[in-house]
Amino acid sequence: MNSRSWSESGSRGLSVGNAASPSEQLFTPFAIVAALVFAAAPVVIAEAPYESTMLLIQKIFYFHVPSWIALTAALSVCGAASALYLFRGSVLADHFAVAGAELAALFGACGLVSGSLWARKAWGVWWEWDAKLTMTLMLELVLVGYLLVRKYGGPGAERLAAGMGIFGTVTAPFIYKSVDWWRTIHPKTSVIPTLEPSMYGPLLFCAVAFALLFALLLALRVDLEIARARLDRLFLENEG
Repeated sequence: MNSRSWSESGSRGLSVGNAASPSEQLFTPFAIVAALVFAAAPVVIAEAPYESTMLLIQKIFYFHVPSWIALTAALSVCGAASALYLFRGSVLADHFAVAGAELAALFGACGLVSGSLWARKAWGVWWEWDAKLTMTLMLELVLVGYLLVRKYGGPGAERLAAGMGIFGTVTAPFIYKSVDWWRTIHPKTSVIPTLEPSMYGPLLFCAVAFALLFALLLALRVDLEIARARLDRLFLENEG
């Protein structure tokens, strides 16, 4: 089949999805709201009160903690979708799994970098090989490994990656509780309830901002994966 025929056939195939779905119609206003909330976050952080001992450097907290909240959401999507793909063979679930893994790696990197910057000023070290930090770094490497397997693993890579996604997800609760089980320089999980009441508002606002960003990026990435799969299918059909 020549290139013109393939182009015409591909155009016909892609035109099937041209009608905007309700989710697509909601995307633009949702994106605007997410952008406004995220743009306002620095102002909210600037207005937040200073912590009594760390002062200005403590405000990294409002970026650091929401990064881990977004990571947890992305990891949950990746793990649940990976299980659905592995045990039910759902192709749509596989699209969600790879999107969740990419976002988990992204927000995990944000959390590691912001935590390192905070540690340098607060504790005098960039990194400490304690339980929580080491396990978190290992999780990030698992996520990077997931993406490498998807890209270079060849036939059957999706199922192997799904297993890696499930493994990464089940480690998350252990990483969260590690500060309570082992000696570490990282604050324990009980630190949030001890915050000053005036700090809860900025923290909640930033958490919502990151949640909106996560949801927006997830929708974009899943749509991109669906479009990629459709193009691959069209190409194979026309090559045959």
